[in-house]
Amino acid sequence: MRGFRAPQADPPGRIRSRSTLGLGAALACAGLISACGSSKPAASGTQSTCNVVSAVLANGPDPDADPVGYAQAQILPLRQIHTSDSGLHSAIDGLASAYQAFYNANGAKPAQAAVNKAADKVSAICPGATS
Repeated sequence: MRGFRAPQADPPGRIRSRSTLGLGAALACAGLISACGSSKPAASGTQSTCNVVSAVLANGPDPDADPVGYAQAQILPLRQIHTSDSGLHSAIDGLASAYQAFYNANGAKPAQAAVNKAADKVSAICPGATS
């Protein structure tokens, strides 16, 4: 085959410099990431969890059109949210329990009051997450 050249391997020194460069870049990035992570306040984890709560509550049926179906759709996703913030965990669990009671009561007014109270507790930690 005329004109065909087999790919040639890089000389050993060149491979070494590439891997050294890659390793150096990876270590530099890891250092920057860990430095950024250590300088963030502890509340950033809470904010991240609040974003998840907000996203969960934004999914499901329209709460005005089907309040019982909406409540049912929120129970499991809320229970699957994990956080090291015990107050937020308690508020999320309380909201999931209130939605469960609301669903079990087929939307009865006392159960709606419990949902509102539980949503207020979540909102105190995560402003706007339940609206």
